Amino acid sequence: MARVLMLLSVIFVSFYLTEQAYFLQKDFIDNINERATTWKAGVNFDPDTPKEHFLKMLGSKGVQIPNKHNIHMYKTHDAAYDNLFGRIPRHFDARRKWRRCHTIGAVRDQGNCGSCWAMATSSAFADRLCVATNADFNELLSAEEITFCCHSCGFGCNGGYPIKAWERFKKRGLVTGGDYQSGEGCEPYRVPPCPYDAEGHNTCAGKPRESNHRCTRMCYGNQDLDFDEDHRYTRDSYYLTYGSIQKDVMTYGPIEASFDVYDDFPSYKSGVYVKSENATYLGGHAVKLIGWGEEYGVPYWLMVNSWNADWGDNGLFKIRRGTNECGIDNSTTAGVPVTN
Repeated sequence: MARVLMLLSVIFVSFYLTEQAYFLQKDFIDNINERATTWKAGVNFDPDTPKEHFLKMLGSKGVQIPNKHNIHMYKTHDAAYDNLFGRIPRHFDARRKWRRCHTIGAVRDQGNCGSCWAMATSSAFADRLCVATNADFNELLSAEEITFCCHSCGFGCNGGYPIKAWERFKKRGLVTGGDYQSGEGCEPYRVPPCPYDAEGHNTCAGKPRESNHRCTRMCYGNQDLDFDEDHRYTRDSYYLTYGSIQKDVMTYGPIEASFDVYDDFPSYKSGVYVKSENATYLGGHAVKLIGWGEEYGVPYWLMVNSWNADWGDNGLFKIRRGTNECGIDNSTTAGVPVTN
């Protein structure tokens, strides 16, 4: 009897781990398109992708309710905002504002790891350094170091808190580091990406989540760099109120934004995402906010995701702005780089 129960347990666990993601099926996607009026859904993932694989990519614990946090952590004004001269433009794209900063539009691949919180913050920090130095600094910062060396930030590939990452940048700094096997910077990202193979299957599907790496305190990419001297810092770390988001982005560059992911979002292809009425919650996710605009009268935030360029609109998406869609208006973080 005990053996039978054990066998049933193994079968149950195996089924759970390999259960297809119902929300990636064609009929589910078709149903979204029948109901959605501001955006279109399409195939971004192999329909046979296990649900558990997708959930592994949701790692942000940064969706916030402002009144539950220290109000002093929220930035409402900065003297530098006074230099904006006039009202906020209707459309803004940081890639066009700072054309020489090539990292702003770079779409990264977090791989089989819930490191979105580290990808979004380190990428925004790199963009802001580029802006602050007039493109003298124009490279990626290390998602590897912040993911696996900041134990106070969270749990590595099992998720983390974006605001804690910015606090780390202020206190301990962050080294340079490019994408997987790029050899660029001090500590390139060492989690393999998840591209599709020739048959259209995700190469990470069915594999276990990446184990947390040992924190490496040396430059293994560009070994001509000095690990200690390569660290860059911010002067501060903060949440942004809804009214200060646009001013901060126009002044300093892109920021991190967290939001709740529901089961219709994985299939986003174009338009302005608005959660379907009966969508089911899956987890929290962090991305990079690089601009805003309006599409057919619907205001949106312009976002860069980290699920590679095959996802969504070449790796980017738009989400409704001004209605706290999926908690996003309340859940942005940033810091101002130190350049001297």
